Amino acid sequence: MKRTQTAEEREREAKKLRLLEELEDTWLPYLTPKDDEFYQQWQLKYPKLVLREAGSVPEGLHKEVQAAFLALHKHGVLFRDLVRVQGKDVLTPVSRILIGNPGCTYKYLNTRLFAVPWPMKGSNTRYSEAEIAAACQTFLKLNDYLQVETIQAWEELVAKDKASIDAVPLCIGPDFPRVGMGSFDGQDEVDIKNRSAYNVTLLNFMDPQKMPYLKEEPYFGMGKMAVSWHHDENLVERSAVAVYSYSFEGPEEENEEDPQLEGRDPDVWHVGFKISWDIETPGLAIPLHQGDCYFMLDDLNATHQHCVLAGLPPRFSSTHRVAEVEFEWLRQFWFQGSRYRKCTDWWCQPMTQLEELWKKMESATNAVLREVRREGVPVEQRNETLTAILASLTTRQNLRREWYARCQSRIARTLPADQKPECRPYWEKDDPSMPLPFDLTDIVSELRGLLLEAKA
Repeated sequence: MKRTQTAEEREREAKKLRLLEELEDTWLPYLTPKDDEFYQQWQLKYPKLVLREAGSVPEGLHKEVQAAFLALHKHGVLFRDLVRVQGKDVLTPVSRILIGNPGCTYKYLNTRLFAVPWPMKGSNTRYSEAEIAAACQTFLKLNDYLQVETIQAWEELVAKDKASIDAVPLCIGPDFPRVGMGSFDGQDEVDIKNRSAYNVTLLNFMDPQKMPYLKEEPYFGMGKMAVSWHHDENLVERSAVAVYSYSFEGPEEENEEDPQLEGRDPDVWHVGFKISWDIETPGLAIPLHQGDCYFMLDDLNATHQHCVLAGLPPRFSSTHRVAEVEFEWLRQFWFQGSRYRKCTDWWCQPMTQLEELWKKMESATNAVLREVRREGVPVEQRNETLTAILASLTTRQNLRREWYARCQSRIARTLPADQKPECRPYWEKDDPSMPLPFDLTDIVSELRGLLLEAKA
């Protein structure tokens, strides 16, 4: 069954088509550090984007984080996600795993990831492997470090803004002067700390040499993309995002001497930025060397879009976010098969409890249905109940059809056994343990008939 696009998705697609039509066969301009106006443009149009060079980060932390990436990769716990794009299920070219506060999730492209808990004080998580436990501990340590650095970067931004300083962008090298928190007032400090309180990190891995096809960047001609233009979704409003980038040993630096090489060096990983739906302002392509970090502060993620431009060597990244806590868990969890058991059994208990609550909801729904069918119920009361439950059951039925179809899709059937989507909760017709059928078509039709009779 093909899913109907949401209004937001239709609007986004329409904007993209209009933009491509306006461009026709021309490329929009973009800048790299080789261009004279690069830093000026960064300061004017992208002031809330901060780069922190690898030399600024403690060497010991680099070694721990990079070893943790490799350990998780060795244990095979980074997975390509089955996501929904324009009504179609597709596998991401990037492999991912979410790590974070116990119970946190993160949803993107209609797929919800469930965090493998990092070992916070007071939590009791069992891991399948000691190396996975150690890696989760390391990413908690990186998270704490990046929170401090985010607040520091935000402080510098606020100080520049208050002083109306027209300075170079916050490209922070190892000799960058450190200052205290004195430039905030109390409320600012609390607010900024809250918007920097990362509760999850999404780890990414991709080896471009093993990807037979990567999309070309469509607006600027920047080359192959590992991740297309997007805003990070489902985050606390105006919260920061911090990214640690680790590409394997490749070219030491961009080839700035080659006059034949225009634009960005295709051998080096870059992050691209542009102002959303703006064709006047040049985009930026910022090279990412091993151990570099960058920060998106305040509303930058909302007003701008970013993409990741593939280089030659394999690359890991750790993207730290302040994710919203949301619902819609059961089917999303089982849609990803048993992948989480490769790391931990932490999610088994919450999912069992949630399924028990869900069964109680089915029983409660059945009780309401018995009530609307009962003779002698006042007409006005029955109509009110019918109207409310009909809308709810119609939505429930549509979602069940959609998830069942997603689990049976051709691409889902190609996945390894531990990643194959499972349609759950699911039960066969006439299952005596279930108060209602899985397929609600007949019940929805019956309720519509009752409502029409009442209105006749």
